[in-house]
Amino acid sequence: MVPLPLAIHTAEQVRSLDRHAIAQLGIPGYTLMTSAGEAALTTLRSYWPAAQRIAVLCGPGNNAGDGYVLARLARARRLDVSVVAMTDPRSLRGDAQRAWSDFVAEGGVTREWSDDCLDNAEIVVDAIFGIGLSRTLDGSMCERIRRINECRASILALDIPSGLDADTGHIHGAVIHAERTLTFMGLKLGFYLGEGPNCTGIVMFDGLELPTAAFSHVDPSALRIGDDALARLLPRRRRTTHKGQQGHVLIVAGGPGMAGAARLAGEAALRVGAGLVTVATRPENVAAIVGQRPELICRGIERVDELTPLLERADVLAIGPGLGQDDWAQALVNHSIRLALPTVIDADGINLLAQSPSKGEHRILTPHPGEAGRLLGISTAQVQSDRLAAARGIVDRYGGTVVLKGAGTLVVERNALPSICDQGNPGMASPGMGDVLTGVIAGIAAQTAELAEAARAGVLVHAMAGDMAARRGERGLLASDLFNYLPTCVNPTQRF
Repeated sequence: MVPLPLAIHTAEQVRSLDRHAIAQLGIPGYTLMTSAGEAALTTLRSYWPAAQRIAVLCGPGNNAGDGYVLARLARARRLDVSVVAMTDPRSLRGDAQRAWSDFVAEGGVTREWSDDCLDNAEIVVDAIFGIGLSRTLDGSMCERIRRINECRASILALDIPSGLDADTGHIHGAVIHAERTLTFMGLKLGFYLGEGPNCTGIVMFDGLELPTAAFSHVDPSALRIGDDALARLLPRRRRTTHKGQQGHVLIVAGGPGMAGAARLAGEAALRVGAGLVTVATRPENVAAIVGQRPELICRGIERVDELTPLLERADVLAIGPGLGQDDWAQALVNHSIRLALPTVIDADGINLLAQSPSKGEHRILTPHPGEAGRLLGISTAQVQSDRLAAARGIVDRYGGTVVLKGAGTLVVERNALPSICDQGNPGMASPGMGDVLTGVIAGIAAQTAELAEAARAGVLVHAMAGDMAARRGERGLLASDLFNYLPTCVNPTQRF
């Protein structure tokens, strides 16, 4: 399969690409369907080369057509193919009907669903519902999907797991949980929202041999955060560089008992290359922070006026990790965020901002869904039900760039396509990961004038380091485990 594109599309945008290919480029719809079936067979043979028994589940639309083409081609390769017609194939129309007819003409037969129809399958191919599904599935179909998910075979979904909304990631009653999803013509927005990340498994892409120019015909709805920009944003350093040229980050963090949050954010900024990092924290935290990481400059702060000279020397401010929400913390936040200094606001900085809202453009907000809800005055569930709308709402109300954390972290700014990170892993749902992200973004921002780009790069670098750290296993992953991998991620032109 080809590398994943950066562009992410809605279902209607993919349909527009399909119409353009047929009407403007003169590519017959059945040719596209055949290409999809061929790509599916290639995927089967590449990732499950020893598998011989294939069950193809075909539904009522064009997604079924892809399945019937695959079944015909697999039979020609002498694989043991069982086709389960989840609906009457005689009701198919257009190219899907032709795909079924060609399958039958070459000796293929279908069987109806039964509770034991998957017992002997090594691979199950999901070609039941495609991107056009918009209704809630009935009880019998939901029960069938439950049984499919419980079978021992590996599951390959064609284009999209059946039951998943292509735009929102919502589930229409039940959804296939695929080991791999082979998607065609465009990545679907729903893969990265809602329940999408739980259902798609490993996403693969095939453009069905469309010319590159065809994809420029339709603007995407979002973009994956790719590593292509890292080399531009973080070029190899000149031999004569010195630390004063790599930016000075001020971390305002660490209330009572929260020295660890300040230390994590501060070290993360160092690990991604910031020239100097100063931590302003409660006086009682200083010894612990310096003892753990002597490269950090650490200042105990009791009064707001003690922060002023530190702010004057900083290029980037990061405020909030473990800060608390007492009068001391509120005074530091109020004093700091009114400045024009590029600022990353996280954790308690966000909570305090929600209590005393203000708007600014030279800022990056990094809320998790609960904090996003507090910024907007809505519930966490409401945020998660439409993460894109929530992130845009925060930008409208508070300004700057918003990093809405979670599976498929979003980076949203005004007048630009939203960016989505498809890297990272569940092991990163652990204490301190957000503190590390704050430091990573601030450290990169100190080395570039492009604040939104620094947010995107920081999210990607953080996720990449998390994936490297998780090679030993996701469960038990610590935020500090990322420190060994961050330097590799921020040196894209220098691999060791």
